[in-house]
Amino acid sequence: MAVAAPHGGTEGSGWAWRPVARNALLARAFHSCTELRGRFYLVGGLLAGGTKEPSSDTVAFDPAGGQAVRVEAPGGPRRSHHDAALVGGRWLCVVGGWDGSRRLAAVAALDTDRGMWETWTATPGNCPPAGLSSHTCTRLSDRELRVTGREGGTRTQRRYGSIYTLKLDPGARTYCYKEEGCHTASRSGHCAALLQTPGPHPGHELLLFGGCNSTEPEVAGHWSFGKIKEEPPVAPHLMEKLARLVSSGQGSRQGPRGLRHHSCSVVGPFAVLFGGETLTRTRDTICNDLYIYDTRKSPPLWFHFPCADSGLKRVGHRTCLWNDHLYLVGGFGEDGKTASPQVCILDLFV
Repeated sequence: MAVAAPHGGTEGSGWAWRPVARNALLARAFHSCTELRGRFYLVGGLLAGGTKEPSSDTVAFDPAGGQAVRVEAPGGPRRSHHDAALVGGRWLCVVGGWDGSRRLAAVAALDTDRGMWETWTATPGNCPPAGLSSHTCTRLSDRELRVTGREGGTRTQRRYGSIYTLKLDPGARTYCYKEEGCHTASRSGHCAALLQTPGPHPGHELLLFGGCNSTEPEVAGHWSFGKIKEEPPVAPHLMEKLARLVSSGQGSRQGPRGLRHHSCSVVGPFAVLFGGETLTRTRDTICNDLYIYDTRKSPPLWFHFPCADSGLKRVGHRTCLWNDHLYLVGGFGEDGKTASPQVCILDLFV
């Protein structure tokens, strides 16, 4: 386990991904990973580099016991480059993605109470995207998700990304897309973070990072105080360690340039980004650096913590927050072809 020191930080501080489990069922990339009732549900993804045929299986990983099992639920969607969100504490909704031949905007849901996959139906008035892949899907409530990203078929790409509100009715098993009438840069493989805004007028902003050759985050939604009632995961010890880690580094207004297919998790006032593929190089494009976006002050600052261990390079992976720990699951390694079967926990040495 290599320890990475902060860029410009003090001696004795650093971070590392510590392996805690290993299972061949977890070896995949461009999958989704969603925490539900203390288990991580991995849906679909690509099992090897170079293949265009995504998996249709669902795997549940128990972080407390370190065990992974295949979920024997019929009708699982064949998907990669999709996103997923938990609805009603029961349904795991998979939104859009690549099915091996085309990009979709459909919604499939795993009913975890019944152990069955359901194909939800679009309601009249539905205005779906042309096709979604490498997009983001952010939960605003049990009935609303915010979907962002570049859309289009395999032959056509738009020069911008639309912003959609996806309205869900779990009781009726229906969904409806509504285009918000505003656009973002053409982003693919970006990440989204719903963060509280600092200052005298608090609220929430949905920020998009990466997915295009830009260092600037983009606002894909703003809500005044009280509009977002989601209860974020509580991680007091991890928040404290992140605060101490950034205090050992030197902040910058400029974030990573041209990063895509990285991971992002929100930990209190911090957005924690890891790995991905950079658009700024022709060789050695897969990264293993840690970036922390600190919103506690205005303007927010970026902190960069590089790593020299090539074994930690990841692309198409996921991070998941549970029980005051940040977990790293799946992804292709340095060669961009071999999927990692490891689960790791982020250790901070401060």
